[in-house]
Amino acid sequence: MVKLDKIYTRGGDTGMTSLGEGSRLPKHAPRIVALGEVDEANAAIGVARTLCGDSALGANLARIQNELFDLGADLCVPLDDPRPRLRVTDAQVARLESEIDAAGESLAPLDSFVLPGGSELAARLHLARCVVRRAERALAALAAREKVTPASLAFLNRLSDYLFVAARQANDNGNRDVKWRPGATS
Repeated sequence: MVKLDKIYTRGGDTGMTSLGEGSRLPKHAPRIVALGEVDEANAAIGVARTLCGDSALGANLARIQNELFDLGADLCVPLDDPRPRLRVTDAQVARLESEIDAAGESLAPLDSFVLPGGSELAARLHLARCVVRRAERALAALAAREKVTPASLAFLNRLSDYLFVAARQANDNGNRDVKWRPGATS
């Protein structure tokens, strides 16, 4: 378990920060940017989760928040570190796929693109989905420069899909989705 004796260390006061294996990087480095985006995605999911109560969705979002911390632990140690480290796994991706498939069975068929909105919970899930997509773009930028755990990109990609179907579930299984009407304001 992690033990934090002090919240501030002054180690980042010059624009540098430490990775999990002790190396230091500028705070604008692609790895640090990806870590920050994953952290923001986690916070956005936490906001949505406040509306879930003790529901199955709330439990799933709690697990996903923990898995996003796993992703942060993965990203804070480059793959070339020889010591055993926590890494995102294909099993985590497969679980999201299973949950997406199960949710899809109860959803109204899509006959248009869905605008973010409807219920408050759906709107917050859509916002979290957008933040996850930004984290995915940051991770893809990192992956173009350095090796990352292959499942990490798939996890974020699937997570945004999961949040989309969860938002549709929050809108009466898609029956109260706000649909795009092309050219409706022309």
